[in-house]
Amino acid sequence: MSAASEVRELSDDALEQRLSEAKEELFNLRFAHATGQLDNTTRLGVLKRDIARLRTLRREREIEAAETLAQQESR
Repeated sequence: MSAASEVRELSDDALEQRLSEAKEELFNLRFAHATGQLDNTTRLGVLKRDIARLRTLRREREIEAAETLAQQESR
């Protein structure tokens, strides 16, 4: 995955797309690991961190949008 600064530049749709792709890849890697076909197990940990990073960024954006909405309603 790219650097966090590059991920922050993604649109919401692109972020969701990348998160979906990462989850699918993790599923496939777990399946390969369970069947003994996975050689590079470090990719599992890297992918889990990437998914966590994407989810964190998505949550930050949700909070920011909620705060903006609350400020607009209070006016």
